[in-house]
Formats: sequence, C-alpha cells, structure tokens
Amino acid sequence: MARRIMHVDMDAFFASVEVLDDPSLAGKPVIVGGRERGVVSAASYEARKYGVHSAMPTATAKRLCPNGVFVKPRGHRYGELSNIVMETLSDFSPILEKASVDEAYLDVSGTETLFGPPAVLAKKVKDAVREATGGLTCSLGIAPVKFLAKIASDVNKPDGVFIIEAREVAGFLKTLPVGDIPGVGKHGKGALAKLGIVMAADITRYPEEFWLERFGKWGGVLYDRAQGLDPRGVTTYRAPKSEGAETTFAKDIWDKNELRRILWGLCERVGRRLRRDGNLGRTVTLKLKDVDFRNITRSRTLDEPVNTDERIFETAADLLDKERLTKKIRLIGVSVSNFQRTPYQLKLDLRGEGEKSRRFEVIDKTVDAIREKYGREGLVRGRSLEDDGESAESRKGEDED
Repeated sequence: MARRIMHVDMDAFFASVEVLDDPSLAGKPVIVGGRERGVVSAASYEARKYGVHSAMPTATAKRLCPNGVFVKPRGHRYGELSNIVMETLSDFSPILEKASVDEAYLDVSGTETLFGPPAVLAKKVKDAVREATGGLTCSLGIAPVKFLAKIASDVNKPDGVFIIEAREVAGFLKTLPVGDIPGVGKHGKGALAKLGIVMAADITRYPEEFWLERFGKWGGVLYDRAQGLDPRGVTTYRAPKSEGAETTFAKDIWDKNELRRILWGLCERVGRRLRRDGNLGRTVTLKLKDVDFRNITRSRTLDEPVNTDERIFETAADLLDKERLTKKIRLIGVSVSNFQRTPYQLKLDLRGEGEKSRRFEVIDKTVDAIREKYGREGLVRGRSLEDDGESAESRKGEDED
C-alpha cells in the first residue's frame, strides 16, 4: 500500500475569517493586527501584494500598505472555525495531526476505496471544508512523506492542490529550491549557497558524512530530505510542554503598578487555557523586554502545580516586584511549564492554603463558565479594571489565543 500524507493549509486563515464575517472586506488588503507597536498576525492575499506578511511590525505594514484595512484579531472566532475544520478533516482519516490553528496533516494511505484517488479525495476535502465553514478555502498537498506534503500545499496557493506521487519525488527535488525545505531558513540557505547548493537534489553531491560533520544531526536530516526521505509519521496528539501569553505595549511602560494590571490579564488567559486543557504546572516564568529589546526572564518552581489565575499572578507579580527595572518595558509575558503528569500528594496544610486554593479554583471555573456563554466582556474581574484605555493591553491577547 502506497504511503500518502496530506497537508491541509487554510488560505490566509485569520484574514479570510474576517472577510467571511464581513463581506464588505472582500477584495481589500485586510491586515489582522493593527496595534502601533505590535506585529501583523495575518494578511490577505491582496495585502501580501504590497509585501505585508505575518510577524511584520505593524508600523512597517502601514508604510508598505497605507490603504490596508487593519482589524483586531478575534481569537475565539478563529478557534471556533479551526475546530470545525479539524472535525471535518477527521471524517477523512482518524490519523490527524493538528499542526497549528490553520493547518493539519492527515495520513490518507489506503483511503482510495472510500474516497477515490488522490485528486478526487482532495476535491472532496476542499468541498467539505468550504461547506462546513461557510466559504473558507484551503490548499492541499499530498505526497509520500510529511515534509514534501507541506511543500506541496504551498505550490498552488490559494485554493489549490498539488500531488507528488512516489515516482515523481526525484524529479521534483531537482527543481525544488533548497530554501523551500522546511527548517533551512534564510541563514541556512546562505550557507548552502556558498557550497554551490541551489536545488534540494544538489545536496547529494556530498556524502552524508560531510553533512554530519558540518551541521551535525541537522546535516543528516538535510541529506535525507534531499533524497525525499522523512521517517516522521502523522502524530495524532502532541502533549503541550508549556502555556503562555505576552503583549507588546503601544507605549513603553516603567510604572510597576501598570505592569501588574497588565500582567493580571495575561495570567487570566494562561490560567483559562490550563484549566481548559486539564493541565497544571509547577514553574511560572515572567518575561520582560525593555526598550533596547533586551529580554529578561525570571522563573520560579513551586512546590505544588497550579492552574488558577490568582496563584499564577501571585508568583509572576512577586518576580516582577523583585526585578529592578533600569529602563522602560515594551513587552511583558508570563508562562507556566513543568506540567504535572502524575498525581501528587498534597502537603500537610497548616495555614489553610488548601482551602484558599480551592476557593480560587471555584472562582476561576465560575468565571470561565460565564465567559464561555457571554464572551470575554461578559464579566470583568476586579484586577482587570483599568484607569485608562492604554492598560487595556491586558485584554488584547484574548483575541490571539
């Protein structure tokens, strides 16, 4: 049985969702992001013609595309449609790996008797996604191995299909720019160019030992890719190692009280996600970035794992209080890691900490339930109340889940 892996990539997902919900945006350069000091989360294909792309500073995007329509991200909506997409894809294969909010791998080996040959299967998948989401399009790549499936999905974007059969792999690699291999990157491409490596197949000019000696383990992976080899299968579940949230300010901040207010909003987001996924973590990490782009990280490992907003905030805020700020801060973030995978024994509670934790847990679950029904603004907790609009950064990230 021929092995076939499909990579499904939603087309300009965030921007497409905005157009789906607001048809007046159709045909316009839609840019999801929009805060002066932030970065672009996504851009429609109309905006990409101006050179706008994800992770680009908003200021740069506005300079390149002054007529762009900047919209605020809506994380809940993207998550809702992402779940619909994944549920739809699961109808075509039980072996599904969600690679991100807008892409997934499926092992479709042996599905011909159910859905027909690859081209027919691809059309059925695309039609099903479009119908389930109310009009969103996706691009598909089908190949014998994972990395080629991902590359193939990008060949005929948007709303395209590209299929690589096993007999076509060698010829495809001869025409594949080495920079298109996932993981090579800009610097890797430059290093390979110095060796005269332009196309993926050029890598085989040198023996495997050469690549191992020069690049270590990655050199061996690179050599395999040049021959169309990729032992990775489709992984149906990947356990998260951490959960975090961060935000970049519209204006640099030095006041610790204001930083604490923003930090509380981030802790709420992290706590909600941890509870949603049933995770608890023992290590809380505070992240700061100053005006000189210097990263500052401070961590503390707790005796007991936590997932309540208050416990996360208490720890992160204490780390912030102990940090001597010498310059204004442009970014703050918090994360929880070192997840507890096995049952733990509670220590003898002599100070009523257990009851306090249970109270926090009940409060958080109640807040989660209310917001699940009425949305983020359905309930604002005391720590989230701001004195001015600038501190509303603590709520921004709710749209970036």
